[in-house]
Amino acid sequence: MLLLDDRPVRVGGRALDILTVLIERAGDIVSKRELLARVWPDTVVEESNLKVNMVALRRALEAEPGAPQCIATIVGRGYRFIAPVQLEATLKPEFNPLPLPLAARNQNLPTMAKSRIVGREEDICSIAAELMDCRLLSIVGAGGVGKTTVALAVAERLLGSFRDGVWLVDLSTIKDPKLVPSAITTGIGLAAHSANTLAALIEFLRTREMLLVLDNCEHVIEGVVCAVERLLTSAAGVKILATSRELLRARGERVRRLRGLDVPEANVHLAAEDALAFPAIQLFVERATDRLETFELKDSDVADIAEICRRLDGIALAIELAATHVEAFAIRDLLNQLDGHFRLLDGNRGGVERHRTLTATIDWSYALLSETESAVMRRLATFAGVFSLESACAVAAGGDLDSLHVVENLAGLVAKSLVAAEVHGDDLLYRMLDTTRAYALKKLAASNEFDEARRRHAEQCLVLLSQAAADSERLSRSEWLLRHAPKTDDMRNAMRWAFTSTSDPALGVRLTVAAIPFGKQVSLVEECRIAVERALDDRFSAFRSLRDDLVLNLSLGATLLHTRGPMVEVKTALTTALRLAEEIADTELQLSCLRGLSEYELWTGDSHSAIAIAGRIRELEADANELNAGSGDAQEGSALSWIGALAASRLQLEKIVRRPLGQSLRPDIARYEFDQRLTAEGALATVLWLQGFPDQAIAVAKRQLAEAEASNYAVSLCYALLHGSATIAMYVRDYTAARNFMDRGIEHATRHGLTIWQAMVTGGSSRLSLYLGQTLDLTHLRENLAEVRRGGFRLRYPNYLTNYGEALARQGDLAGGLAAIDEALAICRDTGQVVGIPEILRIKGNVIRFQDKAGFDKAESCYRESIRIAQKDQALSWELRSAMSLVKLMRQKGGDREPENGLVSTYGRFTEGFSTGDLRNARRLIESL
Repeated sequence: MLLLDDRPVRVGGRALDILTVLIERAGDIVSKRELLARVWPDTVVEESNLKVNMVALRRALEAEPGAPQCIATIVGRGYRFIAPVQLEATLKPEFNPLPLPLAARNQNLPTMAKSRIVGREEDICSIAAELMDCRLLSIVGAGGVGKTTVALAVAERLLGSFRDGVWLVDLSTIKDPKLVPSAITTGIGLAAHSANTLAALIEFLRTREMLLVLDNCEHVIEGVVCAVERLLTSAAGVKILATSRELLRARGERVRRLRGLDVPEANVHLAAEDALAFPAIQLFVERATDRLETFELKDSDVADIAEICRRLDGIALAIELAATHVEAFAIRDLLNQLDGHFRLLDGNRGGVERHRTLTATIDWSYALLSETESAVMRRLATFAGVFSLESACAVAAGGDLDSLHVVENLAGLVAKSLVAAEVHGDDLLYRMLDTTRAYALKKLAASNEFDEARRRHAEQCLVLLSQAAADSERLSRSEWLLRHAPKTDDMRNAMRWAFTSTSDPALGVRLTVAAIPFGKQVSLVEECRIAVERALDDRFSAFRSLRDDLVLNLSLGATLLHTRGPMVEVKTALTTALRLAEEIADTELQLSCLRGLSEYELWTGDSHSAIAIAGRIRELEADANELNAGSGDAQEGSALSWIGALAASRLQLEKIVRRPLGQSLRPDIARYEFDQRLTAEGALATVLWLQGFPDQAIAVAKRQLAEAEASNYAVSLCYALLHGSATIAMYVRDYTAARNFMDRGIEHATRHGLTIWQAMVTGGSSRLSLYLGQTLDLTHLRENLAEVRRGGFRLRYPNYLTNYGEALARQGDLAGGLAAIDEALAICRDTGQVVGIPEILRIKGNVIRFQDKAGFDKAESCYRESIRIAQKDQALSWELRSAMSLVKLMRQKGGDREPENGLVSTYGRFTEGFSTGDLRNARRLIESL
């Protein structure tokens, strides 16, 4: 750990190794050759790698104003550590190392934020203070003036002020305002599997305390305003610090305008010492010294440097770019070069408008590059975000440029401030600022190498996707996102180019296939679906292999099932995928297809087909000697519960629930998998309640909901809320909790555009309204039933039809109500979904008992048939409900000891759940005998 005044300093692993070697030999000259040998012992690297890391190390150590120099360059010989060194055996007793891991987990700020910042201390302090009093603050100023630098410095200072961290979101990499929510979810490491990413983001942030730093907002300002206003309205603990060249004009926005750095007025003669009091001069001198170790500010140069800074309007980046050329030009010549170039660009006007200053400076700097440097800069502009040295070589090498030349020229671009070097974890990464990248892209588009550079970039994206897939197995999710999420826009841009270019659509198909697991990891499920459908377009059929067709159809089926429900298109896609998997003899992909089809059949209400497919899964696993055998247990366990085989169902479901959380599938298979554990937990909670274990059912439902909330997956949360927690709450007669779960479920489904789930919420809430004696809107119920039928989600359709029948009877149409209930019973018997028949019979008996006083015998028959079936299925809770209804009926008829004894016997078989509704009611009924 590296500390500066007892504060952790984040530097890369190589930079820390360099510092270690220098401190070991403090006061001695350490040659560049020795440093290269010690720091890169098993790798041949260029000297430019050492120089880039040395610059980063110096900026980290000498970050504060007035900080002493720590490392001296001995021209032609090497480096020397010149600061005092004191060795201590242990850390100071009062040092507490705990805050560092917390900060590391709760932020993603680049180490560049620790560089020395010139002339902005007042801005940084005031903005940090203002953020304590407001929730949205925008730093507004010209390009290159230092908005990002100040925002990152403010963020660094506020790291300990927000419970859930400080997160940087770089918006410069996206072009579409609609992608702003996706960029934010990616930046904070959120897995928001939903067609409505903004809704998922709001859901996640609702209870969190967090600072979001939205950098470079100006080109997607409409999307930023939409997202910001929704977030600030719904998430009270979130604050936002934005940087933009123009105001957001959002509600509650506070604006801090950032001007250029202070510069001496013209015609004021200053000595060198006095000139350094001006931040613009300080910055020029520091960057000039970084570039040329022997540079020294002389009194004779002050006027010219001040004029340079004035011509550049005090814009920090423009000053840095100009200062890097002191190696090639004397100060007076540098001023003349700059002045001449500005006049040429500006039509000989006397002055240059502030917003054009930076572009003019970049253009001037570009004109001074060597041919190879300018080629590398153009090609590297294909990267939307940060990139590694390996990626730079893969994309920029070509023609007369080999990898060694790319490394050398990249170091030159870093030294000239045209490319920034940043430390991310242990990696040194590079990026272009958005203005520089936009300029270089225009130069690339005007050259004859645009398509070739884009092709190499797309091919490198394939390499990066492969690395991301491998890392998903060895890294934690937060580590994976920190390393790979910044590459999202590179993948998006590569696919867009590949499909719009006439040269290589096959590359687009390959990218789409490789990006499927990446899209799942960075929560772009809907975008992934659109990309898959594009790749499956008939126009690209000639460019797809059998495996491509298999993977794309499997992904399409899985995504549609999760977001749209069991549509016919789902079965078509999964069946096609299965046929192709069999054709190429890929056992694991066959299993994944079968799991999807089993889930589909279960959702449509065909439990027997789901069980039959689960049998095929077991046979295939046995033939293939699968290590993760039993992968069909969740679907089969759920299906068994619906056909009334509760004991067998529980056995299968508990296998899944008890399986270690870390057990996973092959990386290229996991992208399609349905969450078997959450499915199993929901089904197991119901089975436990049916068997007479209400307390265990409540515990499992709570665990399922917690895991679904942690997954941030829209459909999983709908399932847990509506078919887990709400269902169990209804079963145990906790109507307040049930209503809360349902309200939350319908709000969630509505936000995420999950139409079929909205209909299912209505179906479930109608039963609650009936319990509470509320009048239902029959027209709305009929429309809801039609929506469920259209969506194909027929698994619970008989339950909803029963609710409609009871509501119809209560509103005077007894014959129509009983006909609807009888239809529900017929569907259950025809499909074999018999688990709910005892309750439907009990409800039918109640309808007759309350609405037809002459039909008591029919009601008694319904109750007794319900008890018989419940006993056969060992559904103790159904049996208890019908036993209570039978006792109430028989008491109305004059009393009968046999039902009373039956109720006592049924109640006596319970071992838990005595505080739940049915058991409390049963106890009161027994005691009233």
